[in-house]
Amino acid sequence: MHAPTSQPGSQPRVAGDQLTLLLSLVPYLIDQGPVTVTEVAEHFGLSVERVRTLVSLIALSGIPGETRQYLHGDLFDILWDEFETNDRIVLTHQVAIDDSPRFSAREAAALIAGLQYLCALPHNADTDAIASLMAKLTRGSSAPPTQVAVAQRDAGATREIVQAALSTGMQVEFDYLNARGDQEHRLVDPLRIESVDSDWYLRGWCHLREAVRTFRLDRMTDPRVTASPRSSHTVDVLLPDTLFQPSRDDVDVRLELPTAALPLLADYRPERSEVVGTGVRTRTTLRVAHAHVLKRLVTGLAGIVTVLQPAESRKVVFDWAAAGLAQYSGDNQPQVDVG
Repeated sequence: MHAPTSQPGSQPRVAGDQLTLLLSLVPYLIDQGPVTVTEVAEHFGLSVERVRTLVSLIALSGIPGETRQYLHGDLFDILWDEFETNDRIVLTHQVAIDDSPRFSAREAAALIAGLQYLCALPHNADTDAIASLMAKLTRGSSAPPTQVAVAQRDAGATREIVQAALSTGMQVEFDYLNARGDQEHRLVDPLRIESVDSDWYLRGWCHLREAVRTFRLDRMTDPRVTASPRSSHTVDVLLPDTLFQPSRDDVDVRLELPTAALPLLADYRPERSEVVGTGVRTRTTLRVAHAHVLKRLVTGLAGIVTVLQPAESRKVVFDWAAAGLAQYSGDNQPQVDVG
């Protein structure tokens, strides 16, 4: 963008500030559309007279064409009647800005989906800023982005209750449905709340197990902050960096899947992987707390992962899949050989 040079004797700092304001003002006007001088003044913290001066300078700014001269089509222009009569700024011609690259509709939709997920994180309280950014992505893409909605696994109320207990140093109690389908009442000293992908977890000292345990928030019911402070011994509890820790009671499960899909198991830290035949498929071993964990794994990689052993784990997955299929097929049971 070209802007008129300052007169001899004017301070370079003032000229630099003027150019910075112009470089900020033009994108703002393009993004906002028709806007009043007063609104611009409030947004930038300037006087209305200063805004009027800057707007007048915009009409003298641009990029020279092939003749290296500033002709009418090479300069910004505004609707002067609106500006002089109604104190409204309406750009009628802009240069260079339209030539900047734009996100495709799919790129904008992907970014908007990511921002929707960020809105759910507890540290992103300033959702207005994220909403503004999503609106800019929608307006600035080369085509209207596909409407995407990111489902929230946790309703948010449970997370707020657990976060309140954590910040106030109080115990929290709730009913918990574990992966085996057992319902238990838990009293926990909360130590940390964190997320993995779309799932939220509470790590804390469980008074029932008398050890540190990890709880998924979407498996809690009727959570509440108690009137009792956290136990004093929790001060000495050192949480490991990783969310899930191996135990001597873990089960080794042998799986087979396409070699190209092996990175999808990275969060489970696969061990003893070996290719099969030509290398198209791979067999690997996972250590899981119990066979019921495989239900979720197989759901996420349906048709990709085959559970080989132990037989108990194969049966758990088969029974779970058969129960799900029965919901659609009535009394017709699938004929599958579980080995």
